[in-house]
Order: sequence, then structure tokens, then C-alpha cells
Amino acid sequence: MVTESLAYATAHKSTYLEQLIDLCAIPSVSTQPDHKQDVAAAARWLEKDLGRIGFKAQVIETAGHPVVYAEWLHPDKNKPTVLIYGHYDVQPAEPFELWRTPPFTPTVVGGDLYGRGTCDNKGQHFAHIKACESTLAATGSLPCSVKFIIEGEEEIGGPNLPGLIQSHRELLACDVVIISDGALLDMHTPSIEYGLRGLMGLELTIRTAAQDLHSGIFGGNIANPIMVLARLLAEMKNDRGVITIPHFYDDVRILELDERMALSRVPINETTMMSQTGAPGVTGEPGFTVAERLGARPTFEINGMWGGYTGVGAKTVLPAEAHAKITCRLVPYMDPRKIYDLVVAHMKTLMPANCELSISPYHGGARAALIDRKAPQFRAAARAAAKTYGSEPLYILEGGSIPVVNDFQDVLEKPVILLGFGLPTDNLHAPNEHFAIACFEKGIEASIRFLDELTTV
Repeated sequence: MVTESLAYATAHKSTYLEQLIDLCAIPSVSTQPDHKQDVAAAARWLEKDLGRIGFKAQVIETAGHPVVYAEWLHPDKNKPTVLIYGHYDVQPAEPFELWRTPPFTPTVVGGDLYGRGTCDNKGQHFAHIKACESTLAATGSLPCSVKFIIEGEEEIGGPNLPGLIQSHRELLACDVVIISDGALLDMHTPSIEYGLRGLMGLELTIRTAAQDLHSGIFGGNIANPIMVLARLLAEMKNDRGVITIPHFYDDVRILELDERMALSRVPINETTMMSQTGAPGVTGEPGFTVAERLGARPTFEINGMWGGYTGVGAKTVLPAEAHAKITCRLVPYMDPRKIYDLVVAHMKTLMPANCELSISPYHGGARAALIDRKAPQFRAAARAAAKTYGSEPLYILEGGSIPVVNDFQDVLEKPVILLGFGLPTDNLHAPNEHFAIACFEKGIEASIRFLDELTTV
């Protein structure tokens, strides 16, 4: 079955690329109201394509953007069932002037397909769809039952998906969930993520006056909120990069020895980090490698600060307010609500009496996810990746967050496999996002092999 399926995929690779171009041309930007109809159009496009290849497909409406569900059920009830997750919504493409090609006119440049959503996440979940199409067309069947759930709100936090998973748990029942929304280490080195960091976000405002003031008349007697904010945030870490908030590290999971050995083989180090980011150097919590800090240690990051006058020319103002947005990436066993309370309590203890501090969460909070590397479905994915890319996959802890992983684990109570098809240089969320055509084709192969390997567990 694998040989016939791979041959069909190779023979139709040009057609599959053209279809991906059509899908990526739909500007399904979930966060911008002007694109609401485009988001719905992308859902209908996927519903039609899945129906065309032999799946029973439907669009499920939510309070926000719709979800696409499709299934192909094997007549042998003893065959396993895999649920494949993806998202068809994309990030805004602004600033448009920084794109080398129009973001919603997908364009092949060299061996890459440029365009918003080509990698994140249309290209990656579309590889699974084309794997199923190839196998069905070549053999008339799939080796197991396959279900798809493709949402349109991932880029805005997926507010409606958890409730949908809970209310449709019988429809989504499966033996394993697979998510391809990440990256290979390089074109020949696959990786499987077995952990994701969680997230806690807050916004704070410091106020020192009822309104902006004349800096000459009032400066020196009224506190400057920007200065107060800068000092407050600087107190959150010491000069070694250690977070100084009391009890912040209390629940941090300690890496096992075999994990540290496995992570030591991951080719992510100071050199690669500087190469990928253009940074002149690397900094971080001492006592941990770059690969360990990437996913096994929590963070406290300032995402933005603003206040006062920042326009052209001078304006001698003493601002009344200063603001900042903060996020903390969390590791397994850390509770987002507890961390929020710890951060707020510590900030309040450091505030001068002549200032007002207000803090509010701006992200609902997401727990970190941890996946059992010894699960038989995990090993099936490893075998499929090794056969596809020609080398054994490396196991990594990912620094980002995919909140739906916890929802799948909690509600469906099944393993979740994180097998990405992209590359670290694909410019996700940035201008000139692209997806290597070779990665798209290899993703199709990896999916074909995974479905086959799943029947042996």
C-alpha cells in the first residue's frame, strides 16, 4: 500500500502544489473582521476538497469562525483511528511592503512557495490531506480510520475549539491525535516534540497623575511612570537571567538524566541561535544549554512598553501613564493562574506609594503539555519519520505553545503526536513566510508512512 501511495503522490505532485496555491490565495486572516468571509471561504474550500477525495466532510459553525470536520471510517472496526488537527486561519500579512511577493498571491521562488499560510498551517495540514488522497486513489482504501478537525481560530487563541472538542467528544473519538504545526531541525533531520511550554500573559499600567504634565513645571516632584515601570520590570530578573519572583520556580519540572542526554544531541546551540535570529550573542539562565532553555525552563518576557510622547520632534511632557505587556512561558506542572498571582503580588510589593498600579490578564492562560515518548503511537511516528527523512528523529522540547494539545489530552485521553514538516527559517508570522516544496512533498510521504506504521502498534 505504501509503495503505490508514494508513487501516486509523486505522479501528482504538481497538481497538489497547484491546489495548495489555491488554498493559500484565500486571505483567511482570523483576527481581522474584514476577512470574515475569506475565513469562511477557506473552510468551504477544505470541506469541498475533503469531500472530493472520499471523506464525509462538513463545516461546523461556532460562535466565531467555523471548524471543518471530515472522516473516513475503515470497515474493519479493529483498525485504529487517527485524528489529524490543523488550522486554516493565518496571521495578518502586514507590513505588506516588506514582502518580496504579494502575501496572498502564492509564488514559487526557487524551491520555496512564498505566501502567508504556506507553512503555518495550510501547507502542513494539507500534506496530510494529500497523503490520504494518494492512498485512497492508489489503493481504494486507507490502512486505518482517519478524521480531520481543522479550525479557523488558532491564530486568535482558539476560543471556541475547547468547547467544541468537549461537546463532540464521541465524534472525535480516536486512538491518537497528530498535529503538524512545527519544524524539522533541517531538511534531513526530523524532530518530534514531546513537550510544549504553556503561557500566561498580563498587561500593566502605572499611573502617577490625572493627566500628562509639563515636564519643566512638574518634573522632579511628580514621579515619571515610565521610569517607575522600567525599574519595576528590571527587578523581575537578576543580571544572570534568573527570574527573581518569589516561588516562581517552585513547580518547575526537573529534567531527567536521559532527557538531558537526548537534548544534548539536538543541534540547537548558541551558533545556530545567533544564525537564525541575527543576534550578536545568546543569553539565558545559567546552568542550562540552549536546547534545554528552549523548552524546559520558564521565561518572563516584556513584549512591549509604551507611554509618553514618541512622535517626531520634541514634546516636553511628563506622562501620566506607562504601560507594558508581559508573557511568561511555562513548563509542565506550572499553573498559569498561580504564576499570574505570584507576578502580581511581587509587583505590588515593589511599587512606590506615590504610584497606582493596575494589572489585568490578556491571555486566558495555557498549561504546558508533556507527551509520553514511550507510547506505541509515538514510536510509530518515529519509524515513519526515520524512513521518510533517512535519519532517526531527535526528540525536543518546544518553546512555543499549542493550547489545544491539552484539550485533546484531557478530553479524548489519547496520545498527541507533534510531527512538524516545516523548517526553522520559514518566517512564520513574519513577512516572506514560505514553505519548501520539498518539505511539502516529504510531509505527504511522512503522513503516508505514519498511517501505515500506526496499524502495527
